[in-house]
Amino acid sequence: MATVLKSFAISGIDGYVVNIEIDTIYGKPSVSIVGMGDTAIKEARERLEAAIINSKFEFPKMKIVINLSPSDVKKSGSHFDLGMAIALLIQSAQIFVEEVERYAFIGELSLNGDLRPCIGVLPMVMEAKNKGIKNVIVPMDNMTEASLISGINIFAFNKLNEVTDFLTGVKPYEPIKDIKDNYKLDSPYIIDFQDVQGQDTALEFVAVAAAGGHNLLMSGTPGCGKSMVAKRIPTILPAMTEEEALEVTKIYSVAGLLKNRGTLITERPFRSPHHSASTNSLVGGGMFAMPGEISLAHNGVLFLDEVAEFNKKTLDALRQPIEDGKISVSRVRHTHVFPSKFMLVAAMNPCPCGYHGESKCHCTDYEIIKYSQKLSGPIMDRIDIQKYFRSVHIKDLANDVKGPTSKSLLEKVELARKIQRERYKNIIGVSCNAQMTPELISEYCKLDEESMKVLMIAYDKFKYSARTYHKFLRVARTFADMAGEKNILKSHIIKALMCREIEKEQATMVVV
Repeated sequence: MATVLKSFAISGIDGYVVNIEIDTIYGKPSVSIVGMGDTAIKEARERLEAAIINSKFEFPKMKIVINLSPSDVKKSGSHFDLGMAIALLIQSAQIFVEEVERYAFIGELSLNGDLRPCIGVLPMVMEAKNKGIKNVIVPMDNMTEASLISGINIFAFNKLNEVTDFLTGVKPYEPIKDIKDNYKLDSPYIIDFQDVQGQDTALEFVAVAAAGGHNLLMSGTPGCGKSMVAKRIPTILPAMTEEEALEVTKIYSVAGLLKNRGTLITERPFRSPHHSASTNSLVGGGMFAMPGEISLAHNGVLFLDEVAEFNKKTLDALRQPIEDGKISVSRVRHTHVFPSKFMLVAAMNPCPCGYHGESKCHCTDYEIIKYSQKLSGPIMDRIDIQKYFRSVHIKDLANDVKGPTSKSLLEKVELARKIQRERYKNIIGVSCNAQMTPELISEYCKLDEESMKVLMIAYDKFKYSARTYHKFLRVARTFADMAGEKNILKSHIIKALMCREIEKEQATMVVV
């Protein structure tokens, strides 16, 4: 009769239970691993033999069949090693474990029988809790990461021998001291918005973008401060909730990017891929689909500097994720869904030479429009706030005129976010104004007669799309929240209309 143990695999950023089934059959000694495993799983046969022998056990001289169930789903990773080894020792009667079904096993084995850390442990332990599995055995280096999930017993070991001694009752488990107080790292930012000089007017719209989670496009001459502003946006974003922090940490765990294992990521992510990034690296994919930059920026900021230099097809791949807040990576046999609720911040020059509007620019309207058309209409339509950044006068730099501090801007942003959290507290999937559905817009963005008249004048002149109309209302709602107003006023609509400077200027250009 086969021995069956529980382990886990990853699909997208979620874990699912995998049963490790092992049986020994009389015949020519061999190890067959079935169940659609990748190369790392197939190579486990060599690691198993060396680890078991070096741990002073005997490797069975029989035909060994290992099945990873469900067998019709592709699996990857080396974390099945520990479960395979324990199941093989039980099947060959070298150890006896009572109620082994109460445990799940995660861990890679070295040739010497040491347990090595694995990626994706956090979503695996979360799935264990969801399935009612109370006991999970992990490598010592994954102890703190696994312990982020409360209500489950985590047992961490350094060697295969230690695991067998614990399971057989030879040596009781010695609990590790409580480390939950160290889960959060306080890493204060060393950058501040007061370093940005001469852009006070534009910073008002940046604060609104942060307050409502709106996408932002900054256009301006080289050196006017676009990148400085983008890098400081995380300093004025509100702290993540525990649910958001766990979700972000889970993504980074699956991607193998947790720098401090066992530390909950509490700062909102800031991702800034180079403009040479491929489509797969941006949206996710690969042979075994992994999260891309848009998922690594989940609940944070995705900054695309020199956005006009990105491949146009790569940028167009962002259309669906921006709208849906998730990306589906489909392959022949499976589909992975990664979350991607990010705040898009992009920066670009206004023309090929970069100095449009100044005397040294000689670009024609045709060249400017052609350059800006590297961002397709649908992408531009999805960017709520599009602002020009003016060149900074040398007097502002020489006089050391400081801009508003990150602390003062954060207070305004948090006030607006508090209003939004209260407004959407009973609505799943909506936490800020940028995520409002058309139904919510109808409910919370009612306009008076004067405000509607202003919007109609703008529509008659620029022929905005229905999506842009909704974005005006969302941004106006954020302006009202920043001002502490219950209703959207005419002044808020006017400010919202001022958020589309780039589109307005392109509409007035004449191509000859």
